[in-house]
Amino acid sequence: MSQLQPPPTSLLDRYHGEEALALYTGRVRVSGGEAAHGRASGVVKSDDGALDVNLRMPIELGGPGGGSNPEQLLAAGYAACFHGALTLLASRAGVELTDLAVDAAVTFARDPVDGLFLLSADIRVSLPGLDRALAAELVRNTERICPYAKMFRHGIDHVVAVANEHDSPHVRPNPISRSRAGLESRPSGRPLPRGR
Repeated sequence: MSQLQPPPTSLLDRYHGEEALALYTGRVRVSGGEAAHGRASGVVKSDDGALDVNLRMPIELGGPGGGSNPEQLLAAGYAACFHGALTLLASRAGVELTDLAVDAAVTFARDPVDGLFLLSADIRVSLPGLDRALAAELVRNTERICPYAKMFRHGIDHVVAVANEHDSPHVRPNPISRSRAGLESRPSGRPLPRGR
């Protein structure tokens, strides 16, 4: 196996197009496991087999702990993406980073607006030895380009639909294509009608 390398800084070059250009789609399937409940005993498997995780309710939510949970997985994705974007920005600017670390916290909470649930995130970036003003500028610029930061700030295009019985577990249309007319959920930021 070859040595791991970061992507080229050309990844930061601006894209000019009319529609989003999909670069990669990660696919996972969650089954219910022993308790037939994705959060309590779910099993997460990626289509390429690289991810195989048992989910458990954390002790704080009345569960036994002993496994990962959706908040940890989302926090890991956010922190990894932010770390990578910041590294690319620093490299392009000729700024050498030493021991960069990104800590992410994703909180599952009750929503005072609808009485149900919401998520919030907190990202803390450690840039030891770097001038504080330069560190703040790098973090601010990273927040502008990191897709996870943009998702938390602006929402995300998404599709929620009932799968066809003949669909392969991991083969789904790319949500960016919007080719499944009539099956899309409402765009982010627009509330769904409440049940009566």
